[in-house]
Amino acid sequence: MIDETTFRHESDQALESLKQSLFRAEEEGGFETDEKNGVLNVLFEDGAAKFVFTPNTPVRQVWISALSTSYKLEWSEAAHAFALPKTGEDLRTLTERLLREQLNDPGITLT
Repeated sequence: MIDETTFRHESDQALESLKQSLFRAEEEGGFETDEKNGVLNVLFEDGAAKFVFTPNTPVRQVWISALSTSYKLEWSEAAHAFALPKTGEDLRTLTERLLREQLNDPGITLT
C-alpha cells in the first residue's frame, strides 16, 4: 500500500486529469461534470443517474459509484495509475466504459 502523502498526490492528479477529460467530453452532450470538496460528480441530463468519484484515503483507493455499483480502484505501481483489480482498467478507461453504458453511446471518448 502506498503512503498517505503519495496517495493524496496521485489521487488528486488522477481526478484532476479525469475532470478535464470529462469537461472536454461534455460537448458531446448527455452529462455535466461538477466538483465539490474533492468529490467529482457526473450528472446526466435525464436526471436518472449520477456518477460519484471519491478518493478514500484510509484504504488508499479511488471509489466510483456508478450504474448501481461501487468500483474500488487501487494504485498500480506497474501502470502508475489507479486501476480496477478485477479488470485491470485504469480510471479513465473504466470511466469511459461506464459513460458509454449509461448513455448507450459507443462513440464517447475521454482524451
